[in-house]
Parts: sequence; C-alpha cells; structure tokens
Amino acid sequence: MSFRSRLGAVLDKPATRNTITAVILFNAVILGLETSDRVMAAAGPLILALDAACLAIFVVELAAKLAARGPAFFRSGWNIFDFVIVGIALVPAGQGLAVLRALRILRLLRLVSVAPTLRRVVEGFVTALPGMASVFLLMALIFYIASVMATKLFGDAFPDWFGSIFLSAYTLFQVMTLESWSMGIVRPVMEVYPYAWVFFVPFILMTTFAVVNLIVGLIVNSMQEAHAEESNAATENYRDAVLARLEAIERHMAAQDRTGR
Repeated sequence: MSFRSRLGAVLDKPATRNTITAVILFNAVILGLETSDRVMAAAGPLILALDAACLAIFVVELAAKLAARGPAFFRSGWNIFDFVIVGIALVPAGQGLAVLRALRILRLLRLVSVAPTLRRVVEGFVTALPGMASVFLLMALIFYIASVMATKLFGDAFPDWFGSIFLSAYTLFQVMTLESWSMGIVRPVMEVYPYAWVFFVPFILMTTFAVVNLIVGLIVNSMQEAHAEESNAATENYRDAVLARLEAIERHMAAQDRTGR
C-alpha cells in the first residue's frame, strides 16, 4: 500500500473524524472565551495559544488531505468549503482587515462538513433551492402587490409603517413573522380603518401559513430524498460486498475440489 493510500485510510478512520470534531467544538469554546474581557485579562496568552494550536491542527489536516487525495481534493465541495474556512483564518487581521478576526468563528461551520447528519441537512437544503426559487418569486409577487395596496390604503394615517413601498414591505414582513403583528400593527391600524382586517388576515394566511409552509415542505422533501439516496447507496455497497465475499468463497471451494481430485 502506498503512502497516499495509508494516509487516506488514516484520515477516513472514525477516530480521526471524531478527533477533528472535538477540536472544532473546543475551538468554538475558545473563540467564545475571547469575547470576555475578564477571561482575556486573566488568561489571554493561553487562550490565544490554544486558538493557534487548533488552527494548526486544521492546517495539518487539510495538508494531509491534499497529500492523500491530490487534485481530487478539489472535486469535493465540502473539501473546498473547509479550505476556504481555514484560509480565512490564516489571513492576517491587520488594520483594515480586523473584521476577519471576527470571521474566525466561521471555523465552527466545519462541524457541518465533518458530521454526516449535518451534511445531509445542508445537502437537502441546497437540493431544494431550485424549487424554492419559484416559491420566493411567488412570495416577492405577493409582497409587492400587498405593499402597493398597504401604501395606498394606510400610508396617509401611518407614514412610519406604510409611508412608502419599502416601509410597507418591511412592516408586512413583520406581520408575516407574527412579531407583534396584532397589538403592534393591525389593531392600531384598525382603530383608524375598522375593516383593515380584511387586508391583513388574507395576507397572513397566504404568506405565513401557505407560502412559508411550501418552503418547509420543499426542504423536508429534499432531505428525505437525500436520505433515501444515501440509504440506497449503502444497501448497494453492502450487496456488492456480500456478492464479492460469496464469489471468493466459491473460488476457494472450487480450488479445494481441484486439489482433492
């Protein structure tokens, strides 16, 4: 077995993946502690040293993957994701780039690429994006129509909420999320326009209970399909392994029969 094969086998071991997962979680705790002035005053150098050690482990892991897989490393979207996340952390956070220091918390997202269950969730979400585009287009159409209507109906009495299309759209977004929609928005409007509920209730039914649930349904369906494909692949791999084992046994028995004769 070549060095690259042995290195790849080590990287694919569950113990290696579990170790990287533990380092990611530990690094997340370290980055959280860095936000505390009291902790940094008491153990700042140690916190920074541990953070640097975690980053070094991530760099070594990526270097090992590049050595083991070569150009094939960049054929996996998850490998590219890990490469970008770690690369951001390596950019010096000097003057003008201080925001990159805050972006180091993105390293926690590596947990998604390490944990198969989280990867399945993300893959299901990405698979649902084409179908979600149509739903978002429908949502945008509903919001535009409702914003124009709300501006014309309520803009004069409530300019802070419905004074323009953009203000109306933001207010209607608050209504859609059901955040203080009744006592904060609709009831004050109904004090001036008693029949305003005729506008708001159908809007909530169409957006909150219909369109948003369509998005949730698309994501759930995509996740189920991704899980089914993964299960089918695992079943096929198991079947191939069993068939290969049976063929090996058959060849061994045939060889014994020839030897016995």
